[in-house]
Amino acid sequence: MIFLNGNRMILVVVGVVAVIVLIGGNAKADFIFGELTNLGSPVNSSSADVFGCLSADGLEIYIERADKSTGWHYDIWVAKRPTIDDEWGTPVRLGSNVNTPGLNNQEASISADGLELYFSRGGESTDNDLYVTTRETTAQEWLPAVSLGDVVNSSALEDGASISADGLSLYFVSNRDGGEGGKDLYVTRRESTNHAWDIPVNLGPNINSPEQDSAPSISSDNLTLIFRSNRPGKYSSEDYPDLWLTTRRTTSDSWREPINLGPEINTDDVDLATISPDRQTLYLTCYRRSGGIGWYDIWKAPIEPIVDLNADGIVDAADMCILVDNWGTDNKLCDVGPMPWGDGVVDVQDLIVLAEHLFEEFPPINEPTEEIEALAQ
Repeated sequence: MIFLNGNRMILVVVGVVAVIVLIGGNAKADFIFGELTNLGSPVNSSSADVFGCLSADGLEIYIERADKSTGWHYDIWVAKRPTIDDEWGTPVRLGSNVNTPGLNNQEASISADGLELYFSRGGESTDNDLYVTTRETTAQEWLPAVSLGDVVNSSALEDGASISADGLSLYFVSNRDGGEGGKDLYVTRRESTNHAWDIPVNLGPNINSPEQDSAPSISSDNLTLIFRSNRPGKYSSEDYPDLWLTTRRTTSDSWREPINLGPEINTDDVDLATISPDRQTLYLTCYRRSGGIGWYDIWKAPIEPIVDLNADGIVDAADMCILVDNWGTDNKLCDVGPMPWGDGVVDVQDLIVLAEHLFEEFPPINEPTEEIEALAQ
């Protein structure tokens, strides 16, 4: 049994009390990806359904669907639900103000206020460009989409738009000259939502590789970026990209070196990933995954807690000791908050996570490793 010494006991008790006072009992815990489940009908069909985005309130899901009615080109559809506890309604194709016959209209990203929808449009004989459609209120129809113009778009390809929650940063993909590889990730920014977009900036060699990098998805806190890449270190076979993740401590900091989401997520059937606005769910688009309905289906995985640091089946004082002993370090075992990949330092964010789950029991996954045993001493 592990006992707290006086100093650690004081720090743990004071820390837990401070956390409870600061967060009011409403902190969001640390998570890992759980079991994938298919969204099912009517969101998925017997054709091809690709996840686009989820509105900030969780009541609208935008998908891209290709079927016989669209000539096998992708159009943007939306499904709605009255509350987040209700099932999704039948998807409805957005009208001609958004979808253009004979072209692919896809990779939708909705602003946090629900009044701007960014997407790409293009076809076999023309490169994709980025467009935006707007509406006065969420109860109204989308207005005719307009191109983002030649400051953002180029004579090359632009697609994969992802708008930040504050509406001031737009991440996208381009194979324009001057990049690190075939396709690179870029960001364009604006001073306010009333200003024009600035000249796009390449995210640089720490994010972009000499391979194909695409499909960026920015999290609601603007601190996590998921994207797709063929760079070395992937688990999928040669012709398939993997999903990668990069984080930063603040929006003023640089993006860290990307990490692979691992073999549990990356397989030959996974194409795209997005974290829901509430950061509780990972949405995936999978190609012909076992248990699916059509060619491409949309799946989701809960993002579940993993806070039992010594893997003994319960979150308790022993886990607090491990965290306290590693305070201020970058130990990955203890760096569990605010999201599962941590933020690069063991601090109050990790204490929040542990405090929220103190005394919860978890089935032990396996025997403690030597590293865990050493930390627990």
